[in-house]
Amino acid sequence: MRVLAAMSGGVDSAVAAARAVDEGHDVTGVHLALSQAPATLRTGSRGCCTLEDSRDARRAADVLGIPFYVWDLAEPFREAVVADFLAEYAAGRTPNPCLRCNERIKFAAVLDRARVLGFDAVVTGHYARLSRAANGALVLRRAQDESKDQSYVLATLTPEQLSGARFPLGDSRKSEVRAEAAERGLAVAAKPDSHDICFIPDGDTAGFLRRHLAAAPGPVVDDSTGEVVGEHEGTHTFTVGQRKGLGVGRTPDGRPRYVLGIEPVSRTVRVGPREALAVSEIRLVDVVRHGGPAREVSGRALFGRAQFRAHGEPLPAHAEALPARAGPPPADGESARGPVPGGSGAEDSSSGDGSPRYAASGDTAARDEASEQVRIVLEVPAHGVAPGQTLVFYDTDEPARVLLAGRIVAAAASAGPAGWRSAGRTAHPA
Repeated sequence: MRVLAAMSGGVDSAVAAARAVDEGHDVTGVHLALSQAPATLRTGSRGCCTLEDSRDARRAADVLGIPFYVWDLAEPFREAVVADFLAEYAAGRTPNPCLRCNERIKFAAVLDRARVLGFDAVVTGHYARLSRAANGALVLRRAQDESKDQSYVLATLTPEQLSGARFPLGDSRKSEVRAEAAERGLAVAAKPDSHDICFIPDGDTAGFLRRHLAAAPGPVVDDSTGEVVGEHEGTHTFTVGQRKGLGVGRTPDGRPRYVLGIEPVSRTVRVGPREALAVSEIRLVDVVRHGGPAREVSGRALFGRAQFRAHGEPLPAHAEALPARAGPPPADGESARGPVPGGSGAEDSSSGDGSPRYAASGDTAARDEASEQVRIVLEVPAHGVAPGQTLVFYDTDEPARVLLAGRIVAAAASAGPAGWRSAGRTAHPA
């Protein structure tokens, strides 16, 4: 089998490539250059995609005796991941750029190019497992090392994309991978893992957003009273569940306030006590199903566990398919997938530093309404569920098995149209 090994310059991808070689495959290494102006060196675990990472990947390929190339994907990455990240925040949502990179770069642009060049699969250092169900369908499962499991960030990949992927580390623990790298003489054996968003290596997401999104001052409003309790410089600096940096001062009851909702069109941020964050129902769009036909209970519900963050706690829940256009419609200007050339506020170089500024458009609202939608009903309320996040739904009988994934567009405290919260919109009980 001809295999393309994506080599980031870290220990995991190096060992994954080595195992592909051991299996007798014809392996070629490739490093993805994703930055138009890469830093020379990493700072510990901060960031990735530096020139140092590229050199480390090349050295590992030399040790393994495999051909090695660098693919410049900086422009596709900027358009598909960085611009999307900015547009999502401008629209009042909380994106996960690692999922976008997997969807649109590593298992889209790279996989497509690999197939054109005659490769049969792409090998990566992700911690996840793939297997076949009894019906022959591909099944995505958690890694054996749950502390390193990356099934969450892979769950939005389609079965067709996953069919071209190989994850050799899924049955290994991180400690075993490092030990193996040392035994193989790979210099990256003790290299720290990267933890921050790769294009924000200093970890200052708020600062990055302020540099690239135009200021849009507005009110901070108490959700229960409607009283203006503060001012802000832009809704893009907030996310649902946020407590710090609200600028509301001392509250009458002395209790902290949290962001409950973000309305970019009216430039309003709504805040309230922590209990007001609790939601029991969530609506998903862009749903991806895994493992063949979903098992249904009483002909309508699928029982499992819902996870909202890469290493969050899965909560017991059930999923129900919804007809198109179910739930509250997105507000005007709610959705965006990229910069809006020539649009109002789409790009504004008035920042003085030449940085592009992005704003939201309404170009995906219709797509959201037309896509398959799923309602998730939690047995125990969750806090801090934000529009834009990805929800991954795992099996109950086989807890490691991914059943479906989708993008959160709205959440509610209880059943019915009242109380639904989505980016740009908050519906209150009558």
